[in-house]
Amino acid sequence: MKTYEEFLDSLKESSPPKELSTQLLALWYDANNDWDKAHEYVDGPTDPTSHWVHAYLHRKEGDMANADYWYKRADKNRPDVSLDEEWTLIAKKLISFTR
Repeated sequence: MKTYEEFLDSLKESSPPKELSTQLLALWYDANNDWDKAHEYVDGPTDPTSHWVHAYLHRKEGDMANADYWYKRADKNRPDVSLDEEWTLIAKKLISFTR
């Protein structure tokens, strides 16, 4: 995935692109209304980026105590932005890592 726009375009497909990272796969499934599948991808890896996506998912779920635990593991504070804004921020950051 080279650009954020390509990632957004991929959301219209029936399955995610093969080259997506674990974290981008989680965001892809989240955007396609499959929270459980998204959670599966980040409920295991021990890297801070997975923790960040994990935190976002629990925030979206409404479980703020669990979200805050994962934000702490990601060395982040719960953001004061909408869920959509956080999703975009995470996706753009992940895509910038892959270029």
